[in-house]
Amino acid sequence: MPLSSPRLWVVATPLGNPGDLSPRAGEMLNQAELILAEDTRRAGLFFQRHGIHPQGRLCSFFEHNEQERIPAVLRALETGSNVALISDAGTPVIGDPGYRLVRTCREAGFPVSPIPGPCAPVAALCASGLPPCPFSFFGFLPRQAGEKKRLFSTWTGIPTTLVFFERNSRLASTLAIASETLGPRELCLARELTKKHEQLLVDKLENHADLVWDPRGEMTVIIGPPEHEPKTPEESVEQILLEECQAGLPREIAVRAAARVSGWSSKELYARIVASPDRFSPGKRI
Repeated sequence: MPLSSPRLWVVATPLGNPGDLSPRAGEMLNQAELILAEDTRRAGLFFQRHGIHPQGRLCSFFEHNEQERIPAVLRALETGSNVALISDAGTPVIGDPGYRLVRTCREAGFPVSPIPGPCAPVAALCASGLPPCPFSFFGFLPRQAGEKKRLFSTWTGIPTTLVFFERNSRLASTLAIASETLGPRELCLARELTKKHEQLLVDKLENHADLVWDPRGEMTVIIGPPEHEPKTPEESVEQILLEECQAGLPREIAVRAAARVSGWSSKELYARIVASPDRFSPGKRI
């Protein structure tokens, strides 16, 4: 089937299972005049395994040469060529190079079309049983412990599922930082997705030290949202409690009202009133 007007095609390829290559993706890779691949050697082996016989040129395209490759891609599009972008596995751009290329092509007036298919974060998320909406994807985490902690700290009070990639050699330390920073949450570790030795391990983040996984390769990590609403800071919850008491409410009702909006338990709030009964007298002015 002939291709439509020349454009950049973002082509998803299998994560591991060859049956996941769509007929449309195979057709595109056979016909494109230029194919951009993270690793041309791996791409060549991939073509052999899937019976793909590209008619066009294969060109390396990875994180450190993306910017310098863009002008050549634009020239190819200007001459009417179809260009296909693939990653080593899964959907390009999602955790892989390509974002700058897509953006530049659109700014230059060239159409960009996806050929959707396998995507590791989505595949892991849909099989994990953890809340899928909303979720935030980080790609690969920074290597330094301090940077990881700062990243997790930014998301402590946000009710979203967190998804990221991590190398197995760094996974233990990363989970320790996540547990310390984020507190009790659900956890899923996914590896070898769609392959013979696929593994999805679901547990609690606080149990990370007891988990056993294959040390090879990379892992897709999913951390669920906070199990409880984040607590209002101590100085703020006291102001909330004072305002409820100032309204003239009995202490029991004031405590329940403050608990509903602060994330603090009624027991914790009542203890503060017992410790300073005059300060929290009903109707007392703040």
